[in-house]
Amino acid sequence: MTTALDLSRPDTFPSKRDEDWKYTDVHRYLRAAPAPSPTGAVRGGGPFFDLGGEGLTFVNGVAVGDDRFTAFADGIVRLRFVSDANGTGHGAVATIGVRAGRHLTLLESHEGHGSGYVAHNRLVIQVPSGARVERIILAEDIDDALAVTQAEVTLGAGAAFSQTVLTTGAKLQRIETRLKHPGEGATVRIDGAYLLTGKRHADLTTEVDHIGGDGLTDQLTKGVVRDEARGVFQGRIIVREGADGTDARMGHHALITSERGEVDAKPELEIYADDVSCAHGNTVGALDESALFYMQQRGIPTDEARALLTEAFLMEVVDRIGHEGARELCRAWLAERL
Repeated sequence: MTTALDLSRPDTFPSKRDEDWKYTDVHRYLRAAPAPSPTGAVRGGGPFFDLGGEGLTFVNGVAVGDDRFTAFADGIVRLRFVSDANGTGHGAVATIGVRAGRHLTLLESHEGHGSGYVAHNRLVIQVPSGARVERIILAEDIDDALAVTQAEVTLGAGAAFSQTVLTTGAKLQRIETRLKHPGEGATVRIDGAYLLTGKRHADLTTEVDHIGGDGLTDQLTKGVVRDEARGVFQGRIIVREGADGTDARMGHHALITSERGEVDAKPELEIYADDVSCAHGNTVGALDESALFYMQQRGIPTDEARALLTEAFLMEVVDRIGHEGARELCRAWLAERL
């Protein structure tokens, strides 16, 4: 179950005593309810503006126009969560739905301005029978922010949902996705990549609950941690009794490029059904020294060789994005931050 975090109630702030939050201790940094954020301003059109589509924007938790969207035809929605505050807190709830058989590309950005803000954004995403949703997230909070994003996704029979998260973290950041998988030919791809520097922290937590048979889940998360940053991956796939024929794969792979960087990974499979194909893998290490040596022998400077290897490592996640325009934009966004 998703923790019912409420910024107005300190008793709901999770701590390391909560198993699902033991690596991301909100209570350590937030003991009292923050003052509400004032009205903020919309800045520009956001990172996905050039890809067109319709817009749904929240500034400091307040919707600029509607707070929900239903796609009646195939198309793009640019969902922006803008934090423009100093030492205050805000939260937003957005509801996204599509009609059966339709295809929606959800381009979501988290844009941080100001300093020391607390943001809690929630999404409810409904993907009915035969519909397809691709959710692509660029999260760029400021380095002293506390930001939590929680999404609840529900699929119908034969639906398809794919997700890619790219984030640079924050003082404390968590991007959580919990998905109800009906089986019945529904497919899920749920990916992420984190690139962390300084003392930034990013937590990518997912839960995919297979409640019916003959469903597919494919998950890949990669991360690079530098300096004193900390990356967290928690992935749980549950296969309920009767969900026979489930095919579920999960992989998490991270690079630590400094002595004081940290990665905490907790991949989990809970299987209560027979006749399933499930697997998970997890690796945390350094750059391949033999590959680095090979590139240096061919005259590539050490720093450039490291950057090229790091980029190739993370781009595997970007390459799985289905929407071509978004894929190229995300490739450039990530390369710029490398």
